[in-house]
Amino acid sequence: MAAAAAAVASSSSPLSLFSCFSSSSSSSKSPSHSPRLIRAFGPNFSTSVPPRLLLKRSDKSIACPSRIFLLLQRLTPIAATSGLFESVITVLASVALSASLLVSDVDPASAFVVTTPRRLQSDELATVRLFQENTPSVVYITNLAARQDAFTLDVLEVPQGSGSGFVWDKDGHIVTNYHVIRGASDLRVTLADQTTYEARVVGFDQDKDVAVLRIDAPKEKLRPIPVGISSDLLVGQKVYAIGNPFGLDHTLTTGVISGLRREISSAATGRPIQDVIQTDAAINPGNSGGPLLDSSGNLIGINTAIYSPSGASSGVGFSIPVDTVNGIVDQIVKFGKVTRPILGIKFAPDQSVEQLGVSGVLVLDAPANGPAGKAGLQPTKRDAYGRLILGDIITSVNGKKVTNGSDLYRILDQCKVGDTVTVEVLRGDHKEKISVVLEPKPDES
Repeated sequence: MAAAAAAVASSSSPLSLFSCFSSSSSSSKSPSHSPRLIRAFGPNFSTSVPPRLLLKRSDKSIACPSRIFLLLQRLTPIAATSGLFESVITVLASVALSASLLVSDVDPASAFVVTTPRRLQSDELATVRLFQENTPSVVYITNLAARQDAFTLDVLEVPQGSGSGFVWDKDGHIVTNYHVIRGASDLRVTLADQTTYEARVVGFDQDKDVAVLRIDAPKEKLRPIPVGISSDLLVGQKVYAIGNPFGLDHTLTTGVISGLRREISSAATGRPIQDVIQTDAAINPGNSGGPLLDSSGNLIGINTAIYSPSGASSGVGFSIPVDTVNGIVDQIVKFGKVTRPILGIKFAPDQSVEQLGVSGVLVLDAPANGPAGKAGLQPTKRDAYGRLILGDIITSVNGKKVTNGSDLYRILDQCKVGDTVTVEVLRGDHKEKISVVLEPKPDES
C-alpha cells in the first residue's frame, strides 16, 4: 500500500497510476491475497452521461486487479476532458485495489485461479453414467488350484487364472464362463467395494460355457445387473463391455455389434454355441465372464472369447447371447444342473467322414445303456480279422439334414428330454429310419 501511495503521489495522470498497479500485480508470483468475489461492470461510454463503475459481490465470477485496472484504463480518453474526473478515477482505483485485498479469504495457492467446470457431450455423459451404474454389478473372480510343494510336501493354493462375472440376483448368485472356473480347487469373488468372499459352484454347462457361483454376501452389497434380451439386436448398435482384463480393476471398452448369429465351439467340449454376438469392443484375457451391455445398460451377453493368434484383442470378440444364458442360469439355480437331451453316441471327426466320401455323422460308439444303443444304432467295430466295419452314418434327424457334428448338436438343442426323434442312418448300402427316445445328459463331477 505504501508503494501504491508513492505511485499516486508521483503520478500526474491516472494512466501512470494504472500502469504501476498492473505491473506490480503481475510481477508477484505468489500473492498473499486474491480477489475472489469481485465483479467489475463496464462503464457507460456515452459522452453525455458520466461513466459508472460498480463493484458487486458474486459467487460466479472472479476478476483480478489487473482486469479492473485494464477496465479503468479504458476510461482515460474520456477523463482527459475533465480534470475533476481524473481525481474520481484515482479514488476509484484505490478503492478497487483495497476492496480486492480485503474481500478475499482464499489461500495464497489459489489466488487468481478460475476453475471452469468440465463440460461433456451428451454421449459422453451417457457412457459415464452407464459405467458408474453398472460397475457395482461386476465382480472379479480368482481361480485357485491346490499345488504340493516338491520339497516340503505342503499343499498350497496358487492362483491359476482369473476372470470376470456379474451379480445375477440378491441371493448371491454370480454368473461367469465355465472356463474361468475350470480346474479350480477354490474360488474367490471380489465385489466392486473390494470385499472378497469364498464362492461355491452351484452348477455349470460345459457345452455353452456358462457357470453359476454363489457367495454369502450381505444383500445390501449385491446389486443384480439388469437383464435385457438379445433376439432383437441389430448390427451397428453400440455395446459396452465391463471386466477386469489382465487383472486390472474395472475397465470399460466400447464398440458396436459387428455380427450376429455367429457360431463358436465350447472350449471344454467342442460343442457349438449358436447365435453368438460378434463385437469389436476390446475383449482381452480377464474379460471372460464379464457382461456385454447395450446403450440402456441392460445385459445382452457374456463376453467369452476372442479371435486372435496372439491372445490379445484383435477387434473380433464373441459373447454368448443373454437369451441362451437366461434359460441355462434358471435351470442351474433351480436344479443345480442343465437337463439337455443327448442321443448317447460318440461320433468320428468330420474330416474322417469326408475322406470316406459320404456326408453325415459316423457313429463310433453307442453304449447299450444309452438312448441310441437301446434303439439299435450300430457302432463302428472290427471283425475277427481286424478289419474295420463302419457303423451307422446319421444323415438326418426328424427330416432335417445332418452333414456334420454341428448340425446334429444344433438339432438336439431344439429338442427336450423325453422327445422321440426319427434318426435316418446309412447302414451299408441302404438307409434305415430308427426312432430314438432322448435322455438327459448324465451328471458331471
